Amino acid sequence: MRLDPFYPIVDDVSWLERLLPLGVKLVQLRIKDLGIRDIRAQVHTAKDLCAAHGCQLIVNDYWRIAIDAGCDYVHLGQEDLDGADLGAIRAAGLRLGVSTHDHTELERVLAFAPDYVALGPVYPTVLKKMKWTEQGLERVSEWKRRVGDTPLVAIGGISVERAPGVFAAGADVVAAVTDITRNPDPEARTRAWLAATRVRTAPCSIRSRKTSSPLLTMASARVVGMPSPAIASPRTNSRNTGPSTARPSPIREKGVRPAPLSWISRRWPSRSIRSPSKIARPSPRLGTKWPN
Repeated sequence: MRLDPFYPIVDDVSWLERLLPLGVKLVQLRIKDLGIRDIRAQVHTAKDLCAAHGCQLIVNDYWRIAIDAGCDYVHLGQEDLDGADLGAIRAAGLRLGVSTHDHTELERVLAFAPDYVALGPVYPTVLKKMKWTEQGLERVSEWKRRVGDTPLVAIGGISVERAPGVFAAGADVVAAVTDITRNPDPEARTRAWLAATRVRTAPCSIRSRKTSSPLLTMASARVVGMPSPAIASPRTNSRNTGPSTARPSPIREKGVRPAPLSWISRRWPSRSIRSPSKIARPSPRLGTKWPN
């Protein structure tokens, strides 16, 4: 299951009602200040909303509720790992994402074979007080070399303007929190994020591929159901000013011409000949050799 490169993180299900219709395909629900009953209700509602919009839902921390709701992912912090039953999470089919901030945490996380690794804060963040200073783009590149094919999520102080540099440093996914939730126009900001990240997932079109042979172009067109391009004949191409290289018709060889219509009428008098277009073209051996 491939992760979308744009990863907004919100603290209430009401945000999903605003963002999902815009085209968001990956979202994390991170609730911290509600009772367990309200959290359970929000997760189930979020699951239904995401299913209706084709969006992947990642639940922060509450892995038991995520299992009950049948969610796709659960995200755990370093403290959450201590009390989580990773065996139960895997047995339920949930994928696992984990936060990292230093080399020791990364070594611990890689032993769990997570489905993605998050690194933060890349830039200074106002979301919460952290004991780690900003990681910077060099750390993003280092983390990507360490995790290999495992998707790397960059988080912390990232805006639309900073996102290209984070992707260039090696991040596969960029998370956005306050850049959306504290923006004066969250919907407009989300559209800007989608426009900036969709170029990373645009499919390759067959029309953009160049082929050196018209036969390859014709074969590619048949695969996708497109009409085959016409291939000009050497005899009919108006650009071909040289002599024709096509083999002459066998009927025209050696002075042999088709037999006249009256001869065919005498040959098969029982047949009604209404139009020459309905008569099969005679073979060369039925022809008549005309005098020179």
